[in-house]
Amino acid sequence: MLINLSIKNYALIDNLNVNFTGGFTTITGETGAGKSILLGGLSLVLGKRADMSSLKNKDSRCIIEAVFDIKNYNLESFFIEHDLEFDSNTIVRREIHPSGKSRAFVNDSPLTLDILTQLGKRLVDIHSQHQTLQLTEHDFQLKLIDAFADNTKILNAYKNKLTKYKTTLQEFDELIEFQKNAIKEHDYNTFLLNELDAIYLEEGLQEKLEDQFQQLNNVETVLENLSKGNHLLSDEQIGIVSLLQELKLTSGKLSVIGNKFGNLKERIDSVFIELKDIAEEIQTLQDSIEPDPGKLEEINTKLHAIYDLQRKHEVTNVSQLIVIKEALTQKVSATQNLEEEILDKRNLLEALKNELDKEANSLSVRRKAVIPEIKEKLEHSLQSLGLPNATFNIKVIPTQEYSTNGIDTLMFLFSANKGSDYNTLKKVASGGELSRIMLVIKSLLARYEQLPTLMFDEIDSGVSGEISNRMGDIMQKMSRNMQVFSITHLPQIASKGDHHFKVFKIVEGDSTQTQMKELLEDERVFELAEMLGGKSMSDSALAHARELLN
Repeated sequence: MLINLSIKNYALIDNLNVNFTGGFTTITGETGAGKSILLGGLSLVLGKRADMSSLKNKDSRCIIEAVFDIKNYNLESFFIEHDLEFDSNTIVRREIHPSGKSRAFVNDSPLTLDILTQLGKRLVDIHSQHQTLQLTEHDFQLKLIDAFADNTKILNAYKNKLTKYKTTLQEFDELIEFQKNAIKEHDYNTFLLNELDAIYLEEGLQEKLEDQFQQLNNVETVLENLSKGNHLLSDEQIGIVSLLQELKLTSGKLSVIGNKFGNLKERIDSVFIELKDIAEEIQTLQDSIEPDPGKLEEINTKLHAIYDLQRKHEVTNVSQLIVIKEALTQKVSATQNLEEEILDKRNLLEALKNELDKEANSLSVRRKAVIPEIKEKLEHSLQSLGLPNATFNIKVIPTQEYSTNGIDTLMFLFSANKGSDYNTLKKVASGGELSRIMLVIKSLLARYEQLPTLMFDEIDSGVSGEISNRMGDIMQKMSRNMQVFSITHLPQIASKGDHHFKVFKIVEGDSTQTQMKELLEDERVFELAEMLGGKSMSDSALAHARELLN
């Protein structure tokens, strides 16, 4: 419920602050007084896009703030989902800066315009002449049927299954498309993988082969130098080991003379052991190495194969080739397992489709069941609004396509007069007839679902007299369970309000301002009399005004 609206620096409004209560509130004023400005300001705080032309003073901010009592709106989950602070008295604020920047807040928490728009739809339903055209739209008509059929839970279950079905269908289509391309690439990927598999790739392989190649490719030089080293170390007469053996014996004789000679002996012994070990290793290497042209050719072939693969795949080392091999292995494996994966996905699709069909068929059955009741209520309500012969022809026709609302196409046809053919509302209903039909539908929806605050903007266009009086009765009746506003030019409707506000303009110096005030009982009499008979305020107009209020 809207309990306060504050507007600063918007269009013709300098500063306006108005409190509202529940029930039925009517708003009147002369043409051009600013009723549309008031509605525009409220629309901004509910998420409508703004522009610089909204500012009365181009150098100051426009601030619009609305306070709502939302304790009965079941909006806690919405606030949690969008990380907003929940308060039963929620304050929504919109700021438009001279720079053109716009900001929105809910309970001082900033939020995007998209989220504000979503919240706005849950707070106030503004019915304008533009919205009357929704009556001719398929989805709006289905909304009426579903409200009567209490289809909310089933419709939500259907939508959840539809989302899962569409996601799975997209995955299935992607698999089929992948399979088409994979078949083309499979042979080539397999060829590349076989090339890489031909060489057992492991970390350090290239370095190991290059080392072996250098050794085998220079085997004569290696053996020559090993032989020379062996001779220098191990010759019986001039070999270093033999000479060091003599030095070792000499140091042994000195070691018994004193400690410092003992330390020298230990060092010589250590050198002798190390040098003798080196001599033995050189001998072992000399004995183990021999020319092997076949091995050299084998290693050379492997190295060239590695170099060729590196050039082909545009990499510089074996580690990168291993990564490419693993990727190719996955692609080839994925292609080989694709048929099984496609079969699994197809079976899942079939199961989801069966569940979806079950929910969709349930919606269809329930919709068909409530059509006679809807038809009867619409026709009965319209009789009192000057359409005694109005009839509807409503049919639910199942299709094979899944839409967001099920598989049904709704045929919603109307005839205003006896003997007239049925046709769509868009083609045969006048503006006044559409307004009356929409009012009836809104009043019916209010009984079956929790609507937010309703604001009717001149829904009485095209009607007058007794019909407008009955339209006022309908809105007054709706206001017993919800807050209802009506911006009207008709005194018959204005008199039905529990509260009556007047929008008017005042001129101060060179400035024109729009103001709004709640009328006291005597002020209401004069306002209604003026609406009935103009500025003359005749006794009969005043009497008629009092009669309307009573």
